[in-house]
Amino acid sequence: MASKRFLFTSESVTEGHPDKVCDQISDAILDEFLTKDPKSRVAAETTVTTGMALVCGEITSDCYVDIPQVVRNTIKNIGYVGREGGGFDYKTCAVLTSIDEQSSDIAGGVNKAFETRDNNANTSTMETENIGAGDQGIMFGFACNETPEMMPLPISLAHRLALKLSQVRKNNILNYLRPDGKSQVSVEYVDGKPSRIDTILISTQHDPEIDGNQDNKYIQERIKKDIIKYVIEPVFENDIIKPDESTKYLINPSGRFVIGGPQGDAGLTGRKIIVDTYGGYSRHGGGAFSGKDPTKVDRSAAYAARYVAKNIVAAGLAEKCEIEVSYAIGVAEPVSIMVDTFGTGKFSDDLIEKLVSKNFDLRPASIINQFDLRGLPAKNGGKFYQKLAAYGHMGRLDIDVPWEKTDKAATLKEQAENCCCSC
Repeated sequence: MASKRFLFTSESVTEGHPDKVCDQISDAILDEFLTKDPKSRVAAETTVTTGMALVCGEITSDCYVDIPQVVRNTIKNIGYVGREGGGFDYKTCAVLTSIDEQSSDIAGGVNKAFETRDNNANTSTMETENIGAGDQGIMFGFACNETPEMMPLPISLAHRLALKLSQVRKNNILNYLRPDGKSQVSVEYVDGKPSRIDTILISTQHDPEIDGNQDNKYIQERIKKDIIKYVIEPVFENDIIKPDESTKYLINPSGRFVIGGPQGDAGLTGRKIIVDTYGGYSRHGGGAFSGKDPTKVDRSAAYAARYVAKNIVAAGLAEKCEIEVSYAIGVAEPVSIMVDTFGTGKFSDDLIEKLVSKNFDLRPASIINQFDLRGLPAKNGGKFYQKLAAYGHMGRLDIDVPWEKTDKAATLKEQAENCCCSC
């Protein structure tokens, strides 16, 4: 039988991409509120365009946060400063706010949700008070054994390239770069396994001249040479799968990228949800993360689903695993839990699903408490969620995030090997 071959492509963007600017502003606001008042309810949405940033949404808290100052500091740290901002500057841009309190209807459902839940110790039921889900919806978590962080290879590489692109700019290795940029990687798979790197695409904003030279042909040739040397080659230095002689490099394929960031394109919170998760390799429920406090299951349950899937793969129960969890607003217990190992499981999906129900408490309050989602900003100097708002929320090795731990893998493996149909 002939081998099955296909190309799979994922993209990432730098922190200066207009949508990512918005994500970081929204999460910086969330960090500030949770640091000062861990019980804050935050749903902060941001949009940016030429010369303006608008923050709107619903926030209920016992503390005060200078939102315009948070916005300006975030834009400054990204790199939109003066000439280097390419037309968008943290000092001169207008900052508008339109904030209401959280709806009392939503707050009531979240604050008090009574449920009837089976007691695992016996067959009787008990009524317990829990935090209800902040909304209905479906969330997916995924893990696979393609990379050390158990993420699909295309999105892992795309994130690393985008991050390196920002690092060489901020460290003045390539001081003609500006904040906006994108990466994209196409990986060739053979029989479901990564085989080679087919195409690497990087688009990066840059100054209109380099070394006093305004000739666009010279500029683009210089950028291509520098990006390969200082961005692509270091990223692949220690990888087993590297670019080969047939790998295609597309560097600034439009031929020029001077006007970028919020001046070149409007940005909006939550418009990069595929970049934030698995690069399209796994399904997505549609809910964004940034600017939302942990009672919003769009965020907290997506993190928990990643935690479950990663522990299943780390336990060796499957080579890849996708978890779907669904919720109803105001109800604590998930409406449904689904496991799919895509035929790679050493045990049946039904058995693994039972192990999930037995070992993971996916009620919102339990997720919040287990991961300390309200306390993480204060424990990290007031900046935690903002760090996740660029270069992915899953598979992060540069940040200590609790949903990336594999502390339940050994238990899952033992139970699976010793399990009978009564599990």
